Amino acid sequence: MEHLSIGAFGREARLSARALRLYDRLGLLAPHRVDEDTGYRWYRADQVERARLLALLRRLDMPLARIATVLELPGPEAADEIAAYWAEVEERVAGRRALAVHLRDRLSGRRPYMYDIVTRDVAEQTVLAVRRHLLNPELPAWIDATLHRLENAARDECGGVAGDPFVVYYADVSEDSDGPAEACVPVADPDAARAYAAAHPAVEVRREPARREAYTRLTKAQVDYPQINSAYEGVERWIAEQGLTAGGPCREVYFADWDAAEPTDEVCDVAYPLG
Repeated sequence: MEHLSIGAFGREARLSARALRLYDRLGLLAPHRVDEDTGYRWYRADQVERARLLALLRRLDMPLARIATVLELPGPEAADEIAAYWAEVEERVAGRRALAVHLRDRLSGRRPYMYDIVTRDVAEQTVLAVRRHLLNPELPAWIDATLHRLENAARDECGGVAGDPFVVYYADVSEDSDGPAEACVPVADPDAARAYAAAHPAVEVRREPARREAYTRLTKAQVDYPQINSAYEGVERWIAEQGLTAGGPCREVYFADWDAAEPTDEVCDVAYPLG
């Protein structure tokens, strides 16, 4: 097997010696042999293709751990992994693009989304609740899994689901702020709910007092972050314009089957209790 010095290998791979040393240090491309006396690195000719692929993956800003995975996969599976990674990148970019538009419109004084704000009275409820500190990338999957688990518990062990599930935000949930958020499901039998919570330490039971709240109704498409921020700001603005005050943290109330809903279907209320 032909061996190449670091200089010759770098020329074949179109990489500098500095990059090759970095990839070695990161555990992504080790030389085939290192001279014990001089520390000089020698590479096999058949490592050139791996080096070129590694450099291209780095240009995609792929995380190092994921690059290591791709490099060890057979060709078709590596291609699938790259496709999956790039779909995630495009989703993140789309979210940031929408956030940039939202901030531009907000700072310029425009109101790109106009919402109908109404009020309603909500009866006292007993809820099963799970509270967690988490960041925005984790939020959708956590909401789905936690509400599903609590709804099953309400149906099977707490006399049934007694109202629409909702999520309360005690502080902002974003890439930097971790809330907390609280997933809640109203139950029909408070005593059974307390027994269930006693056996499941992560679950709390609490009473939601009767209240009046201001809310606006959103389609599935409007629930996407960061568009939903406009709805929160719209309700907050309406409350202030009416000379009212918010009497508690904001919440999202889910009243429709999310998975079955089309983007134009109404699925969620953004609501604030009134003081």
